[in-house]
Amino acid sequence: MNDMTPADGAGPGWRQARQGQSLSEVHGTIGARRGAPLWRRAMAFLGPGYLVAVGYMDPGNWATSLAGGSAFGMALLSVVLMSSLMAMLLQALCARMAVATDRDLAQACRDAFPRPVGNMLWLLAELAICATDLAEVIGTAIGLNLLFGIPLEIGVLLTALDVALILFLQTVGFRWVEAFVVAMLGVIALCFIVQIALAHPDWGAVIRGFAPTADLVEKPGMLYLALGIIGATVMPHNLYLHSGVLMTRRLGETAAERREAVTFATWDSTLALGVAFFVNAAILVLSAASFNAHGQYDVTDLAQAHALLEPLLGAAIAPTLFAVALLGCGLNSTVTATLAGQIVMEGFLNIRLRPWVRRLVTRAIAIVPAIVVTLLYGERGTAELLILSQVVLSLQLPFAVIPLVMFTADRRKMGDLVAPLWMTGLAAITAALIVILNVRLILEVAGLVA
Repeated sequence: MNDMTPADGAGPGWRQARQGQSLSEVHGTIGARRGAPLWRRAMAFLGPGYLVAVGYMDPGNWATSLAGGSAFGMALLSVVLMSSLMAMLLQALCARMAVATDRDLAQACRDAFPRPVGNMLWLLAELAICATDLAEVIGTAIGLNLLFGIPLEIGVLLTALDVALILFLQTVGFRWVEAFVVAMLGVIALCFIVQIALAHPDWGAVIRGFAPTADLVEKPGMLYLALGIIGATVMPHNLYLHSGVLMTRRLGETAAERREAVTFATWDSTLALGVAFFVNAAILVLSAASFNAHGQYDVTDLAQAHALLEPLLGAAIAPTLFAVALLGCGLNSTVTATLAGQIVMEGFLNIRLRPWVRRLVTRAIAIVPAIVVTLLYGERGTAELLILSQVVLSLQLPFAVIPLVMFTADRRKMGDLVAPLWMTGLAAITAALIVILNVRLILEVAGLVA
């Protein structure tokens, strides 16, 4: 494979050789035959990016974008754009690392770092997945409540049943998992297209909203929501997920095949994240046009937004579309969180659990706090918990991004597919920006800065 990392995962850049395969039950099961037309080879890589894109529009994104749009109008669109560009860059690095090293990010961390460091990164990754799952549990429960009137407490418990859906999709083939996700993304996008048309936003304000502003670090509460948007968009578990799901593809043996795989995988994730950017921006625009423009500056929970849409937009279908899209996001996110949890546990610890066992453990960790908060504080408490979960994700992000940047910049690990200098430079700036904003937020919460 020329100067590329050997396929067995051994090499001078690693402390130990790769042990086991990522998602072993579907490892290398998808791909076009050698010599197939270009379009068939490209289509073989279509799918993983859309699984990743789901994590960029989960219920946690809804909470932060709704709060940001109602409080600050279109101003945080610049953060949505910035975080989406950051996500595209980081996911491209994930694809490059997976193809070059035959490892997902969790396996790479285990094989590159001393065990204490690897164990710490594993705990932080698990914390990020629990925060993600918590947002999905609450968001799905709220969607069930809005559409069918199911009490939140019962809805939270019902989310555990998604184990059956995921197991069924995995048994009929991994392509069916991807097809389900893409179909749901289409429904979600259609719902928002209709809602935006009903909201009649000020398109001049929308365009101006994409320009960065110093208010981000000056206005009280704006940085907190901005970090929530970043944490909800550039999610730590997606970095593990993307590098692991790519292992379902047949990546090729020659250097040319591997370079082609990087190209196809990068296009797949970039286009999919373009869809996610549209949905995230649409949520914020809808909130700004429907709530901020009508003097509603404190819309922070999903049920409140649902109740206000009909009287403000004057269309009975608006709240129904909102609820359908929310439920679709919640269902989609359960699929990707399951896969991310499996990839992280197997990659860091080389422990293989049955998928339903892994899912029930993760779900239990998310369901317990969700039920407690729902019982004690009701809908308002779940809204605050949603936003907090996204800030937690932002605080965990550097511990996934920094190793990724380190690995992809190391020629000993990456061989000929080492990241170009410009790509490494932008990724390093992205990592530094995330760290600086996180430190600023911690100081703000601690009362050390205004």
